[in-house]
Amino acid sequence: MAIQQTENFETRAIHAGQQFDPTTGAIIPPVYLTSTFVQDGIGGFRGGYEYARGGNPTRTSLETLLASLEGAKHGLSFASGLAAEDALLRAVLEPGDRIVLGNDAYGGTHRLIDRIHGKWGVENVVVEMSDLSAVSKAVAAGPTKMLWLETPSNPLMKISDIAELAEIGHAAGAIVVVDNTFASPYLQQPLALGADVVVHSTTKYLGGHSDVLGGAVVLNDDALEEKVRFLQFASGGVSGPMDAWLTTRGIKTLAVRMDRHSANAQAIAEHLVGHPALDAVYYPGLPTHPGHELAKRQMRSFGGMISLALKAGPKAARKFAESTKVFQLAESLGGVESLIGYPSEMTHASVKGTPLEVPENVIRLSVGIESIDDLLADLDRALPRR
Repeated sequence: MAIQQTENFETRAIHAGQQFDPTTGAIIPPVYLTSTFVQDGIGGFRGGYEYARGGNPTRTSLETLLASLEGAKHGLSFASGLAAEDALLRAVLEPGDRIVLGNDAYGGTHRLIDRIHGKWGVENVVVEMSDLSAVSKAVAAGPTKMLWLETPSNPLMKISDIAELAEIGHAAGAIVVVDNTFASPYLQQPLALGADVVVHSTTKYLGGHSDVLGGAVVLNDDALEEKVRFLQFASGGVSGPMDAWLTTRGIKTLAVRMDRHSANAQAIAEHLVGHPALDAVYYPGLPTHPGHELAKRQMRSFGGMISLALKAGPKAARKFAESTKVFQLAESLGGVESLIGYPSEMTHASVKGTPLEVPENVIRLSVGIESIDDLLADLDRALPRR
């Protein structure tokens, strides 16, 4: 059965790029654990495959699926989210170019742009992405090659208006990139809202089971896809076949998982509002969140990520992070298991002393799909009562 883009998301997540094996009828396509491919004479590639760095049928299946999920022409799968971002940055930027980045973003993205590409002469300008006037001024202050945003942002859950920012970026001649990792393509479709490129850490919600590392670049522009594809091949940051297969397997349940992640997170956020130990609950599903109405318009639901600010400060935050049982203390997010993290010393340690520095009283929750009663009880046990 050939799955068309007109099929509903849940159907495409299971079937796009996943045709059964024509030789055996196996419902799950095989994992092609091979480094090279026999040629029918010099240059006679079977199916276009020559060497696994350049292409592998298992990776092709995943890339077809990724493109379908985001409503795009092209999907490219990488060994990690940062490998994907690096290839995109190198495909677009040259020494002297300028990028405008949100002031609440994954620490690794800022580190890559600032400390690696910055050494090659790329200027990194940080701005509050929810302030459209500030963004307009930032992109107008000098020739801007790329406007890069996360929404919801990591870790303070800020919501940015993708459609409005796309207009601002395009008016300045910039490529507009959205990191869609927190939302996943099930909850948010940035390309349909005007963005040019979507990036993912597929390690997170797409893989969904904390057992695989990966990244993706998804886009419609043929010329830019060719540049990114060349860098994928030439620099070699590709996803291996087993990693591609595991990511594809995870994606098949993305829709049902995201529904449960979102429902659990909404219940937890509502439960924690007004807790005596907390200064703030950062979750766009709360009506009091400044981006709530915008999130309602551009997202299907509000996702599984919550951040909390503890009144008693860093010491209390660290103790809380180390006291939960069902929420396990670990880097990463988006798996079926609930995780708790302390961004200041974990995911965002590299941005200390920059405009992206995370307050030391902030804790980040990746809400899993366990019983909501067990999750609430775990948090109630660990949070101080005052």
